[in-house]
Amino acid sequence: MELKNTEKLEHSVVALTIEVTKAELEAAKDKAFKKAGKNITVPGFRKGKAPRKMIEKLYGDGVFFEEAFNIVYPEAMDMAVEKAGIKPVGRADVDLGDPSEEGGLTIIAKVPVEPEVELGEYKGIEVEKESVKVLAADVKAELNRMAQRNARTETVDRKAKKNDTLDIDFEGFVDGVAFEGGKAEHHALTLGSGSFIPGFEDQLIGCKAGDEKDVVVTFPADYHAAELAGKEAVFKCKVHKVEETILPELDDEFAKDVSDSCETLDDLKKEITERLKKQRQEVVDQDFEDKVLDAAIATMQADIPEAMYENQIDTLVRDFGYRIQMQGMGLEQYLKMSGTDIGGFRAMFRQQAERQVKSHLLLKKVAEVENIAVSDKEIEEEYAKLAEQYGMEVDKVKAAVATDALAADLRISNALEFLKKHAKVKKAAKKKADEAEVSAE
Repeated sequence: MELKNTEKLEHSVVALTIEVTKAELEAAKDKAFKKAGKNITVPGFRKGKAPRKMIEKLYGDGVFFEEAFNIVYPEAMDMAVEKAGIKPVGRADVDLGDPSEEGGLTIIAKVPVEPEVELGEYKGIEVEKESVKVLAADVKAELNRMAQRNARTETVDRKAKKNDTLDIDFEGFVDGVAFEGGKAEHHALTLGSGSFIPGFEDQLIGCKAGDEKDVVVTFPADYHAAELAGKEAVFKCKVHKVEETILPELDDEFAKDVSDSCETLDDLKKEITERLKKQRQEVVDQDFEDKVLDAAIATMQADIPEAMYENQIDTLVRDFGYRIQMQGMGLEQYLKMSGTDIGGFRAMFRQQAERQVKSHLLLKKVAEVENIAVSDKEIEEEYAKLAEQYGMEVDKVKAAVATDALAADLRISNALEFLKKHAKVKKAAKKKADEAEVSAE
């Protein structure tokens, strides 16, 4: 077999013309005959004992062609790819050309390959970066949330007020007829939570344990149940008890209760400030990274084959399937429940896949141009991190993760750090604050 021609097509596809000699094709047909012929019955012969020529005469000359092609094709492609010096990134689109004069086989394989990348502006990119600030109001809001989580309830013998929790029975009627899903017993409803139809909770303010009340509301016009949308309903309610939410005092004892490392409320405020600052710094850093990448991608030139996008979508869909499988649900079941077909589901990942492919190609080219390397120390440190992350011994991680693959990933990471290091940070416009801020420096 021989690679006769290599032609570059658009969208980073290379057409390989491969010729397989008559002798090579015949040898493949012999192998196909030995594999499949034993299952073919020919009158006058025991099953599997008829000669190849007799089978071809009875069933046609092409009876073994498909199996022979499957035998010869992988070897032919490996040879052609190596001689052409290309890096396939997807399955080839294969056609058969006119047979050669000697009676062999001509294969035309259109192979998607990794595109040539031409970098645009990637050093000195000017990108806005927010400064990280934590306001006193932010700390106060977090303290209030912690107090809510640690609140206790107490049954009270008085009229219900906003923020009280009622234990109620209710049943809803439209035009005097009860409707499906409109009934419950001993339902806990916090007044002011907004969990019920607008107006429902307000009408229960002032009720006491033992009271019965008709609550009249109108379903929103865009209510999810079309048969109820825009209609007036009467809910017959009975209040069993009223509970008051009692928040803990925000003092040193509260700080000790909610934190293992704080002795005073001031200590807790400092801990909250540092935690919020860290969380916001991570968000700001990720936003900065995204902006740097997007700016560099915008000036990059690459004729990316569709196969690269489809492969990445495959990966994203597969990862999603693994995650929901861990929750006890298969992908097919999820699609049925969400009313989505696989085509629409894959389309949801298209934009994410395109960006990931472009980012990878960009960073790979930056690493090449800037001669970005990965040290043995970095590789060993990464193996140690993975071992700690998965609770495995380092040797077992090394057996599972090839060094070349790990080094390639680290090289991409180093290229990203190079881009961020050489970007010009532009401070974002200051935002007005109504309250004093706690320094994040």
